[in-house]
Amino acid sequence: MTLGRKITNLRSLAGISQESLAEKLSVSRQSVSKWETGQATPKMETLVSICKIFGITLDDFMREDVSLAASGDMTKNGEKHRYFGTDGFRGEVSSVLNSDHAYRIGRFLGWYYSSPLSGCRKLNYRPRIVIGKDTRRSSYTIEYALAAGLTASGADAYMLHVTTTPSVSFVTRNDGFDCGIMITASHNPFYDNGIKIINRYGEKIDDDTVSLVEAYLDGDLSRLGILSGDIPMASRDEIGLIVDYVAGRNRYVGYLISLASHSYRDLRIGLDCANGSSWMIARAVFEALGAQTFIIGASPDGTNINLNCGSTHIESLCSLVRDKKLDVGFAFDGDADRCIAVDENGNVVDGDKIIYILANRLRERGMLDKDTIVTTVMSNSALDSALSEIGIKNIRTDVGDRFVYERMQKDGLRLGGEQSGHIIIKKHATTGDGILTAIILTEEMRDKKSTLSALAQPVSLYPQITESVKVTDRQAAMNDKAVLRAASEVGNMIGGKGRVLLRESGTEPVIRVMVECPDAEKCEEYVRFIISAVRKRGYCCD
Repeated sequence: MTLGRKITNLRSLAGISQESLAEKLSVSRQSVSKWETGQATPKMETLVSICKIFGITLDDFMREDVSLAASGDMTKNGEKHRYFGTDGFRGEVSSVLNSDHAYRIGRFLGWYYSSPLSGCRKLNYRPRIVIGKDTRRSSYTIEYALAAGLTASGADAYMLHVTTTPSVSFVTRNDGFDCGIMITASHNPFYDNGIKIINRYGEKIDDDTVSLVEAYLDGDLSRLGILSGDIPMASRDEIGLIVDYVAGRNRYVGYLISLASHSYRDLRIGLDCANGSSWMIARAVFEALGAQTFIIGASPDGTNINLNCGSTHIESLCSLVRDKKLDVGFAFDGDADRCIAVDENGNVVDGDKIIYILANRLRERGMLDKDTIVTTVMSNSALDSALSEIGIKNIRTDVGDRFVYERMQKDGLRLGGEQSGHIIIKKHATTGDGILTAIILTEEMRDKKSTLSALAQPVSLYPQITESVKVTDRQAAMNDKAVLRAASEVGNMIGGKGRVLLRESGTEPVIRVMVECPDAEKCEEYVRFIISAVRKRGYCCD
């Protein structure tokens, strides 16, 4: 076992985050990350300090026959966490996620960032935590519950109000907050909601901290070092403040505008804001840059977020671009961390094509580290072929922008993304940012004096169909022999000219069936064949 792996396991056993360990050692969080991923080795005096923190001898730490293996936080269903998935705590409001959960998460975070467990060394420290939300009706309930919990634990809650996930990341990172919280269920329907927690670096919170949040939700206070009672309640002047912080959102808008080096004065741009977080911000940015904008999905009523609009219903924007003869269109999802584009002909330019355009842009400027990008297993095989033609390698990860970002961090890479439109441009952001992506695409059109269709032309995607199947038990369906046999049969029929992928959603009670092959009709036929096997085995909810 490597030294880095031993450090990771010791942290996990002790319930200490990378941030907390870094604070205790007076080093940067990035240093801890590099040790754990094998990119660097701590100095001997640092190793001695690590051993003191975890209460082991240096001899035991260095010995090969002592594994220091962590047991992990696996549930009986084999999932990493009970409440939090790949993109936060998400589910139908009241039945899965409720205001009590939100209040208790607020209570924990308000206490945690003032406690030694987080690495805080300041006596009577008052944490500062910033909150944003999307346009769902339930976002207000969750927002108020979070703020109540935070202030009851003595933290100050700064309210961005309706804003995007990437704006919360930006403000948290740039304005020195202890953490950020985004209330959203992203592309899910309005009756779902979620809580995303963002660390001080603008990144998604680490698993170790999540496991402590869940321990508190389950009443296991011993994991927090509290042997009786509850997290202490703030009193008198220790009670936290609630602060209107719309100024932070405005600074984010200014930052986006500053990224453009061209005027968009003669451009006609369509924007589909999904009746979500971007409904004011996207218009403000593109109109400030001079574009003539044509907006749909910008009339949120609390129940119409993502409803037949946005990046998951791109057909509305395609029609708008064709009917109005626009130069380009951009569609965002509910919290605007995704972007799907539409070219001047009304054709979809998905995340795969977007990442090709951006990778080529960085390569031409000598800014694509190692001439390598990161995508997921869902990316179309044709992307690899097109990238190979211009000398770019593609590393694939599991589905989820979190996994993409972690691999980018590990390998020191600047660009990664998903077919769904999560694009991470590390120079500018630590998370997917739909509006930022749209700006950089428009900049490339301006720089090349080109249309979007011409920029995307080298990527000729294979037909690919993905269907989401709502099931009663994701793991049982995924491991069912009859279902796996059906997928294997399809794989044999496709041969080497395509692929089959079954995967669990990390945010919804569904499994996704993806088939990719040269014949679109065959794709549909093969997907139906696999879904019929799922249905015959009794897993489908419909």
